[in-house]
Amino acid sequence: MSFDPNIAQTRFGYGPRLGLDAPKSVSQMLDMLAGPDTQAERFPIPGFVDIYDHLKEVKQLTIAVRKARNKGGPAVEKTIAARKKKYAQMNRKREAWFISTLNRCTTTEDAFRERLVRFWTDHFTVIGKGPQFRSVASTFSEDVVRPHVNGRFVDMLKASSTHPVMLHFLDQFASAGEGSKLAMQGKRSLNENLAREILELHTLGVDGAYTQKDVRSFANLLAGFALGEDGRYRFHPRKGNPGPEVVLGKRYGRKKPRVDDVFEALEDIARHPDTARYIATKLATHFVSDIPDPDLVRALSGSFIESDGDLMALYEVLLNHPAAWAPERNKVKQPFDFVASSVRALGVPEGTLTAMKRKQRNLVFFGPLKLMGQQWETPNGPDGWPEDSAHWITPQGLAARIQWAVSAPSALDFKLPDPRDFVETALAGQASDATDFAARAAETRWEGIGIILSSPEFQRR
Repeated sequence: MSFDPNIAQTRFGYGPRLGLDAPKSVSQMLDMLAGPDTQAERFPIPGFVDIYDHLKEVKQLTIAVRKARNKGGPAVEKTIAARKKKYAQMNRKREAWFISTLNRCTTTEDAFRERLVRFWTDHFTVIGKGPQFRSVASTFSEDVVRPHVNGRFVDMLKASSTHPVMLHFLDQFASAGEGSKLAMQGKRSLNENLAREILELHTLGVDGAYTQKDVRSFANLLAGFALGEDGRYRFHPRKGNPGPEVVLGKRYGRKKPRVDDVFEALEDIARHPDTARYIATKLATHFVSDIPDPDLVRALSGSFIESDGDLMALYEVLLNHPAAWAPERNKVKQPFDFVASSVRALGVPEGTLTAMKRKQRNLVFFGPLKLMGQQWETPNGPDGWPEDSAHWITPQGLAARIQWAVSAPSALDFKLPDPRDFVETALAGQASDATDFAARAAETRWEGIGIILSSPEFQRR
């Protein structure tokens, strides 16, 4: 089994789109990925620092509301209204960033990059919490994933482990080392969330070679992070724990805590054989099969170790392995991928999505994604979205997909394609006889489009 352009554009991308050629080779896919990130420039989404002033305003208004309520009087309603207005502004930004994300996926030639960005964003899951951070999860991917998606794993790990949204999500700002003055005075205590998730979900895996003692020692090493006035992390030694700490059998740190000790530990954890196996298994599971080929996992793990976590080398092994091109389509598209590949196949112009009103976006995208089981940027926990196909094809989830396939295309302000042409475009020669017949026999365009998008062939990669 070797490279196949139709498999390439569905299994490693977002499917076909009229006017865009399918990938021609593995080398072409890797060359595009190694090149500039043109979609990020074309559809910009800000980083955390860029929107931090807005977040500070939200915090100030929250404090002002509390003070106004204590005082009472007419100022209360005015202050609450000002805060609601700021919330609404942030929600509109979040919705616009969703549209930019969708446009990136649906109009790109470099679709493998966009799939990888989604993979790594889910691997390092963050969820915006509280009034100040609720709408800013999109900035995490811009700062952490996209700059490092074709670089080294350890650099992405460092960026993730120190990003303000991750630190806030896992309550790291509230953590203080057990031996710090803050802890000794009873003002702060040690929080293990970040340490545990780095070891369990980001690197070694739930079955990795670490113990609860390692988690606690690593948490003490991580203590000290705070949010600076410029929107970047700051490391305060007074919050840290006087070292050294022993993590996975190695001593880190000294009497005065330093952020360099944290980075040294992250580098060693990233190089651990369990990290290689865990990342290899997740990558193979996400792109190829819920039960990945053991030889593919071994090959990916070996590449990770030999290249010191060079991600381009890892992707090259993935794309050149025979298991990657098996004709059996074992993976079910997650709801966002289903929607994105549908919009891409339909050839919806980017301007159509950008011009949508808020109510229309909710009806066409946010509401249906929630019904399909994948509410935008709201996974159930830090382990991200489930990979197993059975999780996504449930009676309720499948009904929501069919309803979306039938109704959503007509709700978009553009001319629907002829189903007789669309069945070839969307399914790239993979349509079953039953789907092909039903699509061609449909009495209306919207019915034909709905049949094609809800077909079993379109749901799978």
